[in-house]
Amino acid sequence: MGCFSRNIISKTALYSLMAASFVGMGPFSLAHIWADQIAPRSLTLSDSLGAQHGVTYKVAMGIPTTATVGSVRVQFCSNTSLTDDPCVAPVGFDDSGAVLSTQTGAAGFSISNNSTANELILSRPPIVQAPVIATYTFDNITNPTDGGSYYARVYTYASSDGSGASTDDGGLAFAINPSLSVSAEVPPYLTFCVGESITGLDCTSATEPFSDLGDLTPTTTSAAQSQLLVATNAGNGYSMYVLGNTMTSGNHTLTAMNGNTAQKGTSQFGLNLRANTVPAVGQDTSGPGFAAVTSGYSQPDHFRFLSGDSLASSPSADDYRKYTVSYVIDVAANQPGGVYSTTLTYVCLANF
Repeated sequence: MGCFSRNIISKTALYSLMAASFVGMGPFSLAHIWADQIAPRSLTLSDSLGAQHGVTYKVAMGIPTTATVGSVRVQFCSNTSLTDDPCVAPVGFDDSGAVLSTQTGAAGFSISNNSTANELILSRPPIVQAPVIATYTFDNITNPTDGGSYYARVYTYASSDGSGASTDDGGLAFAINPSLSVSAEVPPYLTFCVGESITGLDCTSATEPFSDLGDLTPTTTSAAQSQLLVATNAGNGYSMYVLGNTMTSGNHTLTAMNGNTAQKGTSQFGLNLRANTVPAVGQDTSGPGFAAVTSGYSQPDHFRFLSGDSLASSPSADDYRKYTVSYVIDVAANQPGGVYSTTLTYVCLANF
């Protein structure tokens, strides 16, 4: 589910928790974010007609990290700009006869013999490279045969042959038109999903977003968790929010926590996005992305809840980032009995 406009894509997901409290002398019963991003980055074509020969491609890339750089890889794909995903070579595209006509910023490169028909590897003796805007102009490239959206990925390496782990990377998009020459920006994407658990970085593995917390007692802190996965190539990144209410049963509610620790025998409800020890629940963020958890939800063993709060954000395009949301519930000995539940809505906004 989600809303789309010219400047913002939003997606929402629901997560439900249910528990019950029966107070008395007897037992309680119950029913129921890796490599840095190369930025800025751009690709300019001298001709965007499909199957056109002798086209000049100019790549501009901001190298963000002071590090040894011995090679630069420029990869052309038909399926995605995500640097961690497999690359499918565009039909008809051919850079095997490309010539490196100009280079600025980080220079001294030549085209390596390890290059392929859809991948240019620039090689030089490895040297320490300070952050800089580098440009590389390649002549004599053949465009993809069909019109549509295509992608380029850029990587830097310490090695001189493009081997090993990349130091920095980034993806971008370009358009090929079969009948007239135009320049266009391909709209970026936002991936967002929620489940009680998510395997790896695969949204299709997300399980049903529902937790039954079992019996609530004043001598035990009850806990549950859910997971969210986010990725986007939006230039201005994304923000993720939580909406909803604390747990209620009729007119009876549990007090929303405000950054405090779990206290047995106190009626309260809160969450955070960290690995906790008291109680032992949750995980720290994982994945190649670099988005950060918002202050207030980033301290282990401290929980809060306020509808509309931002939970995490990224200021620029970000690779997959998986968050684990931990929920804690405590009840007082005089907490009225009933079925306590809430449904939380998670909203992720990407700014293009």
